[in-house]
Amino acid sequence: MIEPFRIGIAGLGTVGVGVVKILTKNKDIIAQRAGREIEIVAVSARNKDVERGIDVSAYQWVDDAANISTIDGLDAVTELIGGSKGIAADVVRTSLGNKRHIVTANKALLAHHGLELATTAEQNGVSLMYEAAVAGGIPIIKAMREGFAANNFSAVYGILNGTCNYILTKMQHTGLGFTEVLQEAQDLGYAEADPTFDIEGIDAAHKLCLLTSLAFGVKPDFDALKITGISHINATDIKYAEEFGYRIKLLGIARRIDDKVLQVMEPCLVPSSSPMGKIDDVYNAVYAHGDFVQTSLLIGKGAGEGPTASAVVADIIDLARGANTPTFGVPIDQLKDAKWIDIGETISRYYLRLMVTDQPGVIASVAAILRDNDISIEGMVQSGRDPGQIVPVVLTSHEARHANVQKAAQAIEQLDVCSEKPCVMRIEEL
Repeated sequence: MIEPFRIGIAGLGTVGVGVVKILTKNKDIIAQRAGREIEIVAVSARNKDVERGIDVSAYQWVDDAANISTIDGLDAVTELIGGSKGIAADVVRTSLGNKRHIVTANKALLAHHGLELATTAEQNGVSLMYEAAVAGGIPIIKAMREGFAANNFSAVYGILNGTCNYILTKMQHTGLGFTEVLQEAQDLGYAEADPTFDIEGIDAAHKLCLLTSLAFGVKPDFDALKITGISHINATDIKYAEEFGYRIKLLGIARRIDDKVLQVMEPCLVPSSSPMGKIDDVYNAVYAHGDFVQTSLLIGKGAGEGPTASAVVADIIDLARGANTPTFGVPIDQLKDAKWIDIGETISRYYLRLMVTDQPGVIASVAAILRDNDISIEGMVQSGRDPGQIVPVVLTSHEARHANVQKAAQAIEQLDVCSEKPCVMRIEEL
């Protein structure tokens, strides 16, 4: 009879509790699919006495999570603590060093230290699994490492943060401003008390960093990412984007152009009628474009106890079956240093929203700046007249160089009639 696959769980927050629930409730069917029983041997968390809605008395309690991998007979450790350093990093490093497989949902740790940890895993003959780190219940890591392994990727992009997508969707449907909707998201538990990592695009950028490495066989490099969040977007932007036939989405985009790679996280306008434009609320969506599979779209909930825990258990099942997949799809010595594209040299269409004093000559001044920066106006909207007051003027451009658009926006901001920094967003015709 095959021995059970024995695991330790470090972290009993929302996801850790979900993992225990799944492994308990679906024990028999998981054993059938894994080819062996999966047994929880030990658990660790900050506080043993917290009421979690699960019974952990049958498992060995480990006070210091960093020591969980020292338990005899353990096959794998699931790290569900979170954070790019501290105890989470200690658990992963120690476990890999002790030749224990790791399953984690920790995108921040992998985005900042993925190369080091993947190297340690490879040197010790164990796997570093992280399906739950990107897009929750969407099996995008498995799809790219295995299902699409025969393809040469040209792009991977998507909506990678459910909190931001919820906020933008709610603004779209209600006409409310960013601050009001953010408060509602916090009240509903979709946003943290400190929402910075979500709304400034950092959480989603961690995930994009991992997808970029998988897609293009390059070393993960979070510092190379250009990140812009959604906190500057207001109800006016939502309204005018819709008038032009678009919706605003926080997009992570990794795209190969010749021998270079573009890696950017930013809010973009996408066609309202496109599949990406129709992804609402807390859902995530990821496109992967391969030369033979063409374009595949995966949609699902990107966070929450059930979807994320399901992804963790899927990795555990793979390990129990004997899978040993390279962390980023290829052996470490085959990962390359990426040649990153200077985003200033990229060419796109753009949306610009200006807040200016309603007086004669304003449009002429703006048009002159755009002309001097080789930017052609495709469409323009200024609703109504309100002489002497601050009004929005919204423009869309034909294709223009990113550096030129930024230079023009800075020049417009210096005009006496301009009351605030122009809002500039890329238009992506997905």
